Amino acid sequence: LAVAAAFVLNAFQSNLVFFFTPSQVMKGEAPVNKTFRIGGMVKTGSLQRDGTEVSFVVTDTAQDITVRYTGLLPDLFQEGKGVVAQGKLSENKLFAASEVLAKHDENYMPPEAQHALDKATAGRAAQTVKP
Repeated sequence: LAVAAAFVLNAFQSNLVFFFTPSQVMKGEAPVNKTFRIGGMVKTGSLQRDGTEVSFVVTDTAQDITVRYTGLLPDLFQEGKGVVAQGKLSENKLFAASEVLAKHDENYMPPEAQHALDKATAGRAAQTVKP
C-alpha cells in the first residue's frame, strides 16, 4: 500500500504545473527550464507574428515577460486581454510557451491571474505613494 501511494504521489508531483506572475518570474521565484504557467495581460502593441511563430509580452502591470510561441493562437487571444501560457523559462528570462490559453468571455480571467494582477497593481500603487 505504501509503495502504491508513493507511485501515485510521484506521478501527481511530476504532473503538477505551478502558476507564476511576471513579477514573481523577475524575482527569481519561477524555475528555469521547468514547465510552469505564467499569466497576466497581453501588453498592447507587443504582439509580433512571423508565420506561425508569435511573440508577445505578458504583464502584471509591474513587470513584463516576453513569450514566444509556435502555433495557432486561440481565437479569443487579444492584446490588452488576459492570458495564461504554459512552457519553460530560459536563463535569459525568455518564456517558450507550449500552450497559450485565452479568456472565454469578456468577464473571465483565470482566478490566479486576476489575483496576481490585483496584487501587482496594489504593490505598484504602494510604491507610488512612498516618498
